[in-house]
Amino acid sequence: MLPRETLDTTVLPPGDRFGMWLELVARTSTPMQVRSAHSDDFAAHASFIDLGPIQLAQYEYPSLHAARTRKMVRQSDPELYILALTTGGVGTSSQDGRRSEILAGEFTFYNASLPHDLGHHATEPEREQATSITTMIPHAALPLPPERMAALYGGRMSGTEGIGALLAQFLIQVTGHPEQYHAADVSRLGAVGLDLATTMLGRHLVAEDAVPTEVRRRALLTQVQSYIHRHLGDATLGPQVVADTHHISVRSLHRLFEAEDTTVASYIRELRLARCRRDLADPALRNQPVQTVAARWGFSDKAHFSRAFRAAYGTTPQEHRDSCSDLARIVNRRASTVNSLPAD
Repeated sequence: MLPRETLDTTVLPPGDRFGMWLELVARTSTPMQVRSAHSDDFAAHASFIDLGPIQLAQYEYPSLHAARTRKMVRQSDPELYILALTTGGVGTSSQDGRRSEILAGEFTFYNASLPHDLGHHATEPEREQATSITTMIPHAALPLPPERMAALYGGRMSGTEGIGALLAQFLIQVTGHPEQYHAADVSRLGAVGLDLATTMLGRHLVAEDAVPTEVRRRALLTQVQSYIHRHLGDATLGPQVVADTHHISVRSLHRLFEAEDTTVASYIRELRLARCRRDLADPALRNQPVQTVAARWGFSDKAHFSRAFRAAYGTTPQEHRDSCSDLARIVNRRASTVNSLPAD
């Protein structure tokens, strides 16, 4: 599981909860002045995940307004950019003369080294909390021209299409399911998140050439791989379809995978075989014909599937299913034997 720190104000009596939240904000690298109409009972939750080059924070709280003043900046300048995704409710963002209303599914971006203010409220205050995920990026870690970034301060960016959607999905998945990852995944996840954020911000600068080539390559690769994972069951999925969907040539697509020591077709085939192998071992799918399982993951030809499966795993699909079934029976039999032993 990814290391995560959490805070839950509801462990305290209602009258002490807002004070607990203010203490949390004061301890962060970007302290702010916070006020809320719910200060008498501020039921809130926060969790923090450090991914190395970036840090993620997931928030859930009643409506609030926060401001970072010039004095606060002078007292503490962490040299951070903040990329905030509103996941529930409506937010406002203001910096450098630009003010925006941020809807659920949209990003806003600001520089914590400059004064700014923000607001966030639930759309139905009596029944909902406002929720968001923020990504904290050190100035030195973002490979974009610092003098160009002011064009994005306080603005809004879509998190429902293109790279923005992929970044939003990444943030929601990592913060929502940290148990699905290992501590060893931290640096790689941080690199992926930074690449996606860099590419999205670069595109909104209308200066994609400002994004380093390798960052663009890795971000595009992540986007392509995500698309392949979502469409494995489509029997027509292949290099041409993938290339057309991403508006690149097949040749460019192949070059994209060269650094991964595989080809596009091999990547698709290996993922499909892995899904089939998993499903064939699933007792709940025992009654489904082998070819039904294969077709679900894009193998329309029975003979081709059998040959590919044997080449990858050294056994036929049916033999693999039978061996898993035999193993399950052995385990169940042993469990039954243990349960039937008399107690001491």
